[in-house]
Amino acid sequence: MKALYIAGPTAVGKTSIALQVATRCNGEIIGADAFQVYDGLDVLTAKPSAKERRQVPHHLIGTVPLSQSFDVAQYLEAAKHYAKEVTARGKLPIFTGGTGLYIRALTHGLSDLPKADAAIRAELDSASLEDLQARYTALDPEGATFIDLKNKRRLVRAIEVCLLTGKPFSSFRDEWKAIPESITGYYLTRDRDDLYARINERVHAMFHQGVVEEVRTTLATHDLSPTASSPFRPQPSALSPQISPTAAQAIGFKEIQALIAGEISEAECIARVQQATRRYAKRQETWFRKEAALFREINLSTQPDTESVIQLILSSIL
Repeated sequence: MKALYIAGPTAVGKTSIALQVATRCNGEIIGADAFQVYDGLDVLTAKPSAKERRQVPHHLIGTVPLSQSFDVAQYLEAAKHYAKEVTARGKLPIFTGGTGLYIRALTHGLSDLPKADAAIRAELDSASLEDLQARYTALDPEGATFIDLKNKRRLVRAIEVCLLTGKPFSSFRDEWKAIPESITGYYLTRDRDDLYARINERVHAMFHQGVVEEVRTTLATHDLSPTASSPFRPQPSALSPQISPTAAQAIGFKEIQALIAGEISEAECIARVQQATRRYAKRQETWFRKEAALFREINLSTQPDTESVIQLILSSIL
């Protein structure tokens, strides 16, 4: 199946470029973002606007309820379904996003891993990040050397696989080492200062666009609205089961919870969200640079203009 991949860190400019490419090549966009897939928190997760989604059909954007956990196996099944539908309409599937695990699943497939176990998942979700790090290191010392130990979702899944299979999670990596053929993909990047400036600007824009009220409404809808007598403390173990742990890890969610609870000022909240987003972007860059043999890198900071980037991408698919 012919497809195009446009990947890169948050705030790099993927949405705009993918939209223009899709418009000119009769394509449809399939999201590859672990947080934009959720229905809600549109401002916080920087979803494409309603206007952009009307301009070009988008799939796997805002489709999963906030109460539902959503993992890479579910994503892969859904993404393949939409890609077949798009192809059947005579259009080009364009996978766009910054979740490296989703994109790697699309390009390499998945090992035959067990499905999530509700009881184990509930136990692990309630554990602290430090406890999960120690437990995974004991179960899979080799895997602990390369997994993102700050990504709680990844740690929970890795430990779950170890417990269900009796094998180290890292033992399943061999199936992902081969470089697939016939992949057309681009990794968009920017100079570090340029990217970080865009991130800082985006966070300020989010606050102007009402992200605090968006999170406040979400908390109230799920009976998590803080009160003067019993303020909600944003601890992972205290999350309501109505909001999935996956959705609750959206960048900035816990920081804005702390603001709403009166624990920090707005200025401090903005600074924390900016920092968390920059760290997330750095982890994304590290992931995608390991895919150097798969995707062609385009540094947007060194390109003369956006049109040259669009033409470069179009030249590989038209």
